[in-house]
Amino acid sequence: MTVELVRASAHDSDVLFAARVSTLGEQTLEQSQLEGSESEADEKRDRGLINYLMRDRHGSPFEHNSMTFYVCAPIFVFREFMRHRIASYNEESGRYRELNPVFYVPSNERNLVQVGKAGAYDFLPGTAEQTALVQQQTRAAAIHAYEAYQRMLQAGVAREVARIVLPLNIYSSMYVTLNARSLMNFLSLRTKREGSQFPSFPQREIEMCAEQMETHFEKLMPLTHASFNKNGRVSP
Repeated sequence: MTVELVRASAHDSDVLFAARVSTLGEQTLEQSQLEGSESEADEKRDRGLINYLMRDRHGSPFEHNSMTFYVCAPIFVFREFMRHRIASYNEESGRYRELNPVFYVPSNERNLVQVGKAGAYDFLPGTAEQTALVQQQTRAAAIHAYEAYQRMLQAGVAREVARIVLPLNIYSSMYVTLNARSLMNFLSLRTKREGSQFPSFPQREIEMCAEQMETHFEKLMPLTHASFNKNGRVSP
């Protein structure tokens, strides 16, 4: 899974000036141009305010920022992404371009055996035989489907029709734009972490994307990210 940060306007200070306008009004205008605290005392005060907002779920100050990611992943991962109606998406189109023969095949490290009840599954490593079977069958299905796709294109069939034979493990690409509040909601659902107030059990492939997005988030907004973890990884 590939996740790249394309552009961002996202700093802890974005949260602070948005929150303080309720009591300071126009006095926050100068502060809104700053990206960080000027002193250790300021940082302590800022950290306390962000933690208060996160703990008591005053969420709107976390919306005054923006992050745009480029994501390259299998289509089945994108379908899980787009269940989150909290971001803007633009995806590569199989109607307008010929799709590349790039397919996802689970690695040897991918857990294959599902145990437990619905909503609380654990996934355990498969046997060597199961891993070999998954990889062989996945490759065979992808090759067969892409050959059928190519035959239809060569016969003059429209791309939007020919693509219907392609499997969900073919790679696509898209841009995703969202703010910190939305990203925290996404991370709370698409990562499995100790200390989460509401444990989640995401599919591993989308979790791999979420982990990379969280790495960028932590660098851009370290105080906000630390408070998110401290308060049980619940979006305010």
